[in-house]
Amino acid sequence: MAIHPIEFRYGTPEMKNIWESENKLQKMLDVESALAQAEAFYEIIPQKDADEISSKANTKYVTLERVNEIEREKNHDIASLAEGLREQCRGKSGEYVHFGATSNDIVDSSQSLLFKESIEVLKDKVETLTGIFLKLSRDNIDNVCIGRTHGQHAIPTTYGMKFGLWADEMHRQWIRLDNSKENLCLGMMDGAVGTTAALGEIGWDVHKKVSDILGLKPAKITNQVLQRDNHNEFIFALANIATTLDKIALEIRNLQRTEINEVGEFFDPEKQVGSSTMPHKMNPITAERICGVSRVVRSYVVGIMENNPLWHERDLTNSSSERIIFPESCILTDYILNLTIKLFNNLIFHYENIEKNLNLTNGLVMAERLMAELTRSGMGKHIAYGIVRKSAIRANKENLALADIILEDNEVVKYLSIGDVEKIMNPHTYIGSSEKIVNELLEESKNWFKK
Repeated sequence: MAIHPIEFRYGTPEMKNIWESENKLQKMLDVESALAQAEAFYEIIPQKDADEISSKANTKYVTLERVNEIEREKNHDIASLAEGLREQCRGKSGEYVHFGATSNDIVDSSQSLLFKESIEVLKDKVETLTGIFLKLSRDNIDNVCIGRTHGQHAIPTTYGMKFGLWADEMHRQWIRLDNSKENLCLGMMDGAVGTTAALGEIGWDVHKKVSDILGLKPAKITNQVLQRDNHNEFIFALANIATTLDKIALEIRNLQRTEINEVGEFFDPEKQVGSSTMPHKMNPITAERICGVSRVVRSYVVGIMENNPLWHERDLTNSSSERIIFPESCILTDYILNLTIKLFNNLIFHYENIEKNLNLTNGLVMAERLMAELTRSGMGKHIAYGIVRKSAIRANKENLALADIILEDNEVVKYLSIGDVEKIMNPHTYIGSSEKIVNELLEESKNWFKK
């Protein structure tokens, strides 16, 4: 019976397949195989025995069911893995299984393989989402809308700026994710306290050879574990991505509010239901789910930081929480990336509301421009600010057009004509360098994901 929502509600097949139990088992068997081959290379064990171990280091022979059965007796997962592999090997080859290794050599090296696969899936989706934002930025470069600060109308901006900002941030997240591989995806085969003592003087060479076979960078120094500051860096990167997606989805939720309704999620009126009791509802459920799940991903930051301080060369307090944190953080981050891609691939624009909101305040949002133009025309900046502020307060209080109020001021008409004020009050022409900013970003983005 399914209990956890990841089992039946959240997650994508590609990421779940990485972290499902059989693939995790296979990655541990891959490490055992690499250990045997490295030891054969340095003539610690016979090559024929290493080849036999490698040929049986497969879930076709070492089944999850059998390993779990052994573990119920031994109460030790890696000892059970080693026993499951040993009993499949012909002759005396099984006696060399796991020689010179400690459990965490297998655990940490195999997890590095899982992280490596996970990062590639995540990077692809971050790149896809970034590309969607870049296209939306290009398509909306002159789609002027009202900008908001403190939840209040500020001055005009463009949807091209909004999407460009998100594209730039997602590219930074891609860089952080890619950089996390450097310290995270490491190989180790160093024994009980990191000295490789069981393998003698050749042990450090075996450590490096195992990593090379697995396609991992060898750790520079360990005790019994890869140090958890490396894993912290990765989970921080996922939490950071989740926070960005939360911010973006929150903006869409706000822009879809009935009172604003500038953009929104696609809603299928033929099939989709917004409420079990209110027939009219069309809710931003995808964006809300992104925001909700992002909270779970961020919550892992505290737990992962507490896994770094371990007793002496190590204890086991990190292990149990990591069994939850690693797969869930990867699966849930991947899931909300997928949701965000879906959301923006089907985003709906309500252009009439964008224009309506732009002009909602009877020109109050052009107060800054009025002040600036009065200053350019010769009026002192502080004097101009005071006059425009006084006029804006009156216009707001009496629900009048700012242009009409400002032209009643005798000082203003010394510097600006009626025609000047009409031009100044056009919000579509007060977007500063936004087009240049977006175009430069689009040009720069051509080199973002070049390998």
